[in-house]
Amino acid sequence: MTAHPTRARRSPSEQALLDAELRETFQSRITFNNVLGLKLLSTDAQKASMSFQMTPSLVGHYHYGRLHGGVISAVLDTTGGLALTCAIADHFGDESATQILTRFNRIGTIDLRIDFLRQGIGEQFVASASVTRLGGRVGSTQMALHNERGLLIATGAGSYVVS
Repeated sequence: MTAHPTRARRSPSEQALLDAELRETFQSRITFNNVLGLKLLSTDAQKASMSFQMTPSLVGHYHYGRLHGGVISAVLDTTGGLALTCAIADHFGDESATQILTRFNRIGTIDLRIDFLRQGIGEQFVASASVTRLGGRVGSTQMALHNERGLLIATGAGSYVVS
């Protein structure tokens, strides 16, 4: 998703403000993300990413110590929403951080599919997402979750209302 060539781009200081606001929103303001320990890694419009550490509170199977499937789903859903927000920010490159955050407030999950490929075993996980379509009303994403060894744990596809 690239910006329309005739549109002005936001200033570097406004972009820095937007990046800081996205970090604050996705790491702290969305309280559940804070519970999960999500850390924003990239706000790249082509591939957004977040990471988190395995903690005892995220274990879904006590005997094996593997990640709970609901945690995997929530993380991939959140990362899909982040990717859409970044693509929207790129597409509307002339808008301020405040305007982009107003657009973010309208994003909501319509459909989410998660494919659990391997047990969620690891110390650290990285979720990444890219936008496959950004329409006027609906956006679609593809997501992936890897552990610290690069092993693919799960993939996802999501559709979100964006207007």
